[in-house]
Amino acid sequence: MKFKSKCILTVAILTLNLQISITNAESFDQIPNQNPIQNQTQIPNQIPNQFPELIADSAILIETQSGRVIFEKDADTPRMPASTTKTLTCIIGLEQLFPEELVPISENAAYTEDTTFPWNPGDQIQAQKLVLGTMLVSDNGGAVAIAEKIGGNVSNFSRIMNEKAISLDCTRSNFVNPNGLPDPNHYTTARDMSKISAYAMKNPVFRSIVSTQLANVDWLTWQNNQLVPTTLECYNTNAMLETYPGCNGVKTGWTSAAGGCLVASAKRGELELLAVVLHSENGETRFQDATKLLDYGFNTVHIFHALDHNRVERKVSVKDGSKSKIRVGLERDVDYVLIAGETVNDYEFIYDLPKQIDAPVSIGDHVGDLIVKLHGIEIDRIPFRSLESVEQELSWTSRLISFISSLLPSGLNALAANLHDPI
Repeated sequence: MKFKSKCILTVAILTLNLQISITNAESFDQIPNQNPIQNQTQIPNQIPNQFPELIADSAILIETQSGRVIFEKDADTPRMPASTTKTLTCIIGLEQLFPEELVPISENAAYTEDTTFPWNPGDQIQAQKLVLGTMLVSDNGGAVAIAEKIGGNVSNFSRIMNEKAISLDCTRSNFVNPNGLPDPNHYTTARDMSKISAYAMKNPVFRSIVSTQLANVDWLTWQNNQLVPTTLECYNTNAMLETYPGCNGVKTGWTSAAGGCLVASAKRGELELLAVVLHSENGETRFQDATKLLDYGFNTVHIFHALDHNRVERKVSVKDGSKSKIRVGLERDVDYVLIAGETVNDYEFIYDLPKQIDAPVSIGDHVGDLIVKLHGIEIDRIPFRSLESVEQELSWTSRLISFISSLLPSGLNALAANLHDPI
């Protein structure tokens, strides 16, 4: 019996050494200086002679997809955002309410200051139509109705707004109401508002709403002690949808305290830019400032197509699987901006993939990343995902460990367990 125990322990130790050597080989393989586009032709562009001269106290211009900053002016100073606040309110509304869910109009919402819709307390409107009307005519009462439906009251909804802003890395913002009416504790920055707006533009319903110039919004209103259908013709307050080629959103804002505010988005070809203007002189100068920003961007920025996700595949070894290798591919295409004076060689692409992963594996599992660096600084990670599934099928080593585990006394089971999951 003693001889049998010694044999089992000797096999266990040998297996442990084998398992450790395998584990040490399972480190991430970072292949430096892998630039899939290094042989592409340089995109010609000229360094601009001067930056745009703006009236607004704060502004920023970004490329929407990557969030890369192209131009900024005092972009981190907190300022009142006026009705650009409704971008955050309405994207939360779209995310948390069903499109046809009925939203009641409370007395508080119906009688909110500067409300465009002729609400009556007790009116009812579908959630998506409420978001549409609120964004197009910048309805303050509609924003309150969204807040009360989701949060129960404005105060609770403000907490939801701030949590959402923090999740988007907005570090210098504080929201105390859903519509942007003046309050010294209600503020954001041009940079934070660009993050909120770029996030919202990723939602196809929001994108469709803010690009709409005219819409008829219907709801149920109280007349003669009964709910009857009614309609309001809503014109978008964003005049740039008509005046600026490629403009596709997003939101205007104005109060005497906040001045002229505007978030304007425009897309030409594959390039989409987003400009934020805070505390411009008046309602006209906000459009002038945004136009200068977008013109500057389209004259100095180019999109280059670095990688087609359908043409980038790698193979990764699988441990204890029904297949020894699987194919992995990029989650999306890799498109990035070149600002005037830059070349494709300023970008670096690094494959961050493990040499081996454990079975089972499902299609779509996150396996590794393509790291994108600009001037040596990481700016993005595009996930590599499994293109096929693999079921678990234990190797002879794993089966031997399981067998040993079943034979060992309880005091040595911890050792056998560690053989399965080495630290």
